Parts: sequence; structure tokens; C-alpha cells
Amino acid sequence: MWDWVPIVFVTFKVLALGLAMFFAIKWHYDQSKKGERRAALRTGAIMAAAFLLALVAVMLLAIGLSRTLGLDLSLP
Repeated sequence: MWDWVPIVFVTFKVLALGLAMFFAIKWHYDQSKKGERRAALRTGAIMAAAFLLALVAVMLLAIGLSRTLGLDLSLP
């Protein structure tokens, strides 16, 4: 009976995220056409740097937490 739930939720999530990505890309494209190309590129670079910084912070937090809990992270 519950076999349809993941299918519906995953389909909804894919459609919602796809639609959001489409409108985000369209909005950024329209903004760059207004002559603010340099500002758009700078904002994109800042966002990419912030994402990488957040990714490193989460990675370090996960490694620290796993060592605190005594998990073995060594490769075989």
C-alpha cells in the first residue's frame, strides 16, 4: 500500500527543484543582460567560495565528531 509514497514524493521533489533551478537560472541570466555582468560574476564567485568554505566546515565537523565518538576512519 505504501509503495506509491516514495514515487510521488521523489517525483514532486524533482519537479519542484527543477522548476526552482530553471527560474533561478533565468533570473540570473536576465540580470546579467542588464549590464551588471561584472557584479553577477563577482556574486557568483563569492557564492562559490562560500559554498566551498561551508563544505570544508561540514567535512571538518564530521571528521571531528567521528573521532570524538571513536569511529575508525582509516582506509583498508
